[in-house]
Amino acid sequence: MADDQSDREAPTRRDYVKYGGAAIGGGLFAGCTGQSDPGSSPTDASAGNESTGSETPVPEEDSYTVSMAPVGEVSFEQPPETVFTVLPHHADMVTAAGHGEAVASMMYNKGYNDTIWNKFLERIPGVSVDWADLPGTWNPGKERLYELDSDLHLADPAYMTNMQNWTRDDIEEVAENVSPWFGNTLSNANKEPASEWAADYEYYTLWEIFENVAAVFQAEDRYEALAEVHTEMLSTIETNLPPEDERPTVAMVILIGGKDSLYVYALNGPGFLTAHTRPLGAEDVFADIPTESTVDFEALIEADPDVILCLAGMSESRHVERTRERLASNQATQSLSAVQNERIYTQGGRYQGPIMNLFQTEMAAKQLYPDVFGEWPPYTDGPYPEIPESERLFDRQRVADIINGDF
Repeated sequence: MADDQSDREAPTRRDYVKYGGAAIGGGLFAGCTGQSDPGSSPTDASAGNESTGSETPVPEEDSYTVSMAPVGEVSFEQPPETVFTVLPHHADMVTAAGHGEAVASMMYNKGYNDTIWNKFLERIPGVSVDWADLPGTWNPGKERLYELDSDLHLADPAYMTNMQNWTRDDIEEVAENVSPWFGNTLSNANKEPASEWAADYEYYTLWEIFENVAAVFQAEDRYEALAEVHTEMLSTIETNLPPEDERPTVAMVILIGGKDSLYVYALNGPGFLTAHTRPLGAEDVFADIPTESTVDFEALIEADPDVILCLAGMSESRHVERTRERLASNQATQSLSAVQNERIYTQGGRYQGPIMNLFQTEMAAKQLYPDVFGEWPPYTDGPYPEIPESERLFDRQRVADIINGDF
């Protein structure tokens, strides 16, 4: 990015869009016109322009708009070709919409996310992600976003201003001079935004956010098809859930290294972080403790859950095998029911998008209700286990075909 202020006053993506080597008037711009119903209102989504090597006006009626809080209504001339992301739930959504190649940066733990997502995508033929070598570091300054020059910032601006480098003025400057924002993150646990965003904020389910992201990429058909897969799986689960008094008690945790304590996470709380466990209706032994709080081993022993779910249990640093070994070798915790009955299981990615959500809902159903949905295979390493076809809760090839546009 040049330091000369005049560079920032040159035509930006709010004025022009790079399209086949030509600059097209109208551009990819944000029009924050207040809240409206989530979803898209395309006018002529399929229209395009031939590259002429000159600036060619694009008729206003060829644009389409998509709306989601906290940004509001955003207008596009075409699907973005390069996308800035912070967290993997948005990148998962872009991938599910069939535009995974558009993810051009990731600010949070990209190597870890690349590893975890590909362990699951091993079971989806022809679908993978390549995030590990993307540019991105946590809490980037706005100058970095000028350098990345993305077509879309698929990130929640209210979440961005929780970082020390960002103010709302910075958000508006980047939207004006680079490209718009479009994302929602505080629906992760329906967290309260800062007061400056409160009037504009709205909470969505994971699949509602995905619906809007898919609309940005004019991939509504993929959204609808994947949502049908999800709905069918939830219907199967809900129909076959045992009575409440026959359901297990559960703790979702991460052990803290070097201490006899652990972080506890909500199982049934609001938001998309629990979109895979909330439909299963199991009893959360730490339901009265705020999510992401710490408790000691004594509290875990007193709660004595039937099942322990280990967040990040497929990662090297927090591997489920380490948790199993640590609890089994500790004299105080080795008598836990979950230890004795070998019911300590891994989880995958916390900031899940639709692809991860399909897998994690299936795996959690098997971990909590093996007599109903089939046993979860003993997991020690490698990709998501191969599940016998007759015991799968969703069709892998169908999902692959949807993502790849072969449906």
